[in-house]
Amino acid sequence: MLIVLGILFAVAPAVVWMTIARTRAVGFAIGGTLLAGAGLLISVQQGWIDAPRPDAHLMFTALAPLLIACGAGLEGRHENSPPPEWVSRRNGAIGFLGTQFALTLAVGLLYALLISEGSDAPPSKALPALPPGISMVDEGTSCGSGGCWRAATVTSEDGLSRPEIIRELGLQQESCRSSGWLLDWRDVCVGARDNGENVTIYASWGY
Repeated sequence: MLIVLGILFAVAPAVVWMTIARTRAVGFAIGGTLLAGAGLLISVQQGWIDAPRPDAHLMFTALAPLLIACGAGLEGRHENSPPPEWVSRRNGAIGFLGTQFALTLAVGLLYALLISEGSDAPPSKALPALPPGISMVDEGTSCGSGGCWRAATVTSEDGLSRPEIIRELGLQQESCRSSGWLLDWRDVCVGARDNGENVTIYASWGY
């Protein structure tokens, strides 16, 4: 159900544009661009493109109306005054896109408020990728006074020592990268620890 809603959300601006486009050249150009943007957003929704989903949705709903407005302006230069029924469709499109943007902004701000609580751990994909010969034994999340983090125990299938495993992972030092663009200002930091018996890799939030 969520997948279907996500697809409908992504293609809605293109459908709206189809109802108000008046020229073939500009209509196809703007419509094709909107469909390309919808494809990128769906790829983010499905995890095919690694990008922060809330930020991607907010940017899409902000840029799509601007693109449609540009298309309508370009058509207006080469067309006569639009018929009354087109004005009605245009007003409906403005109302729909405005509502979509307002809802997305409200949900985005709620998301930003929730993540400021620091009550969630980074997702599994935040953990570093494992090279051949190193496998994961278990994975879990923990929380403390400094926030929540995700950790996993890894082992070597080739008999590497614990320091060698850490070097193979390239995690001799903790590294951090940005988690999002607009709504999520946190850094996600990854590293590894030698616990004496095994190696633990982790991902935690940095502020």
